[in-house]
Amino acid sequence: MPPARGRPILIEFQKTIVDEAGEAAHAATFLRERRIVLETGLRRSRREFSRILVHELFHFVWLRLGNTKRRRYEDLLAAEIRKGARGELGWSAEWRKQRLHARDRIRRTRRWREYCCESFCDTAAWLYAGIGGHDEFTLARRFRSARRRWFERAGIHQGISI
Repeated sequence: MPPARGRPILIEFQKTIVDEAGEAAHAATFLRERRIVLETGLRRSRREFSRILVHELFHFVWLRLGNTKRRRYEDLLAAEIRKGARGELGWSAEWRKQRLHARDRIRRTRRWREYCCESFCDTAAWLYAGIGGHDEFTLARRFRSARRRWFERAGIHQGISI
């Protein structure tokens, strides 16, 4: 993980978590409250705990990334889609990507922006959770390499603001 700076974030565990669509979830992040809630079952798997926690922490990074860097990341994703990239680096981004329409990207709809955020957080988890492979890492290697370079150029490897 890159070094982090910022106010503390409270991390709690809860037996069950339901997202806004009523679906079971592994975690939830409350940015304004600076709080992350993780499913208790994650304690049984160091790999999943690490992957999910890094993903949730990076929601705070996305918030503080700034419009210029967020737009550059959006441009990277748009280029991937134009090149026919399938798959993602986590289910939270993948199901959103599957529901996108061309107009979402063109109009920068909420659906597009949520996909971009989840993709950013899933990419961070792939890069920094230290777990190696995972069934949800379905994005082709050439696109993974481009994302790694984007994170390096954006200075994220050197430190993050949470």
